[in-house]
Amino acid sequence: MNVLGLESSCDETAAAIVASGRRIFANVVASQVEIHARFGGIVPEVASRQHILALVPVVEATFAQAQLTWDDIDAVAVTAGPGLAGSLLVGLNAAKAAAWARGLPLVAVNHLEGHIYANWLLSQDDPEAPPPPFPLICLIASGGHTDLVLMEGHGHYRRLGRTRDDAAGEAFDKAARILGLGYPGGPAIQRAALQGDPKLHPLPRAWLKGSDDFSFSGLKTAVLHLARRLESAQGHALAEGDVASIAAAFQESVAEVLAAKTCAVARAHGAQHILLAGGVAANLALRQRLAAQAPIPFSYPHPSLCTDNAAMVAACAYFRLQGGQRSGSDLDIAPNLRVAAWA
Repeated sequence: MNVLGLESSCDETAAAIVASGRRIFANVVASQVEIHARFGGIVPEVASRQHILALVPVVEATFAQAQLTWDDIDAVAVTAGPGLAGSLLVGLNAAKAAAWARGLPLVAVNHLEGHIYANWLLSQDDPEAPPPPFPLICLIASGGHTDLVLMEGHGHYRRLGRTRDDAAGEAFDKAARILGLGYPGGPAIQRAALQGDPKLHPLPRAWLKGSDDFSFSGLKTAVLHLARRLESAQGHALAEGDVASIAAAFQESVAEVLAAKTCAVARAHGAQHILLAGGVAANLALRQRLAAQAPIPFSYPHPSLCTDNAAMVAACAYFRLQGGQRSGSDLDIAPNLRVAAWA
């Protein structure tokens, strides 16, 4: 079964064709990072207008890359939420129109579930990799979400922990802005941290003892106070070495807490596997720490599949279709959509 997936929940316009939930025929993403970088973050109205301009060319490029036609497509999948309302509308209306015109099943996908299913997609490095075994623990860490989820089967989730304030990716963006490293913050912090000493300016960890939840707002505030204190003491803007060391300390603090809580939850719930998903899953320090500490097998998607893409949407939709799920013509966006099984 070949599923065409569309993703436009934020600032990437993406389309993909995936076979049987695992094999990627094509995966095309048009990024708006350079457009929004000058604003230091995403401007919703600008994002939605760019989706309108990019969607048709992206879909055409996807079919060309896959060397397939509409006659080869068995279903259409689309992100219905969560996300920016204007951005979601572009992809959803395009998917509804395509499904109606071709008489194909339409499947709505939750963006967070999509990130989880990026772990089912096969890579060229390991085209025969078996699917992750259940039960498993998935850490979803992105710009808008940080959740620890117990997954006991396809579509069967239980959220065990969540962020109480800033998501991990959001904290990366804010810390990068404080340090003058630009946007997006995740890659900028990682690059700067390579030249820094995390022990030079140590930062706190928010363990929230007795809870599987996360909190990063205090860490962000600690970065701000540290930067201001150093600037005041030195009488000038932060030196490059201080910026790098603060970035390294910040990254280490986030990675340590995320990894430790994920491994503890995996032990407590008898999981067979740990998955990492979301944009922050591309962070090398986090992946290395989880690989070193995980008590059970651990895996993560290729970095290109960690950020928003449509292949993960198509993969998730395949398993929904296998479970008999379809969406009607009355499908609408849900900017604050939650996974039904999550409290």
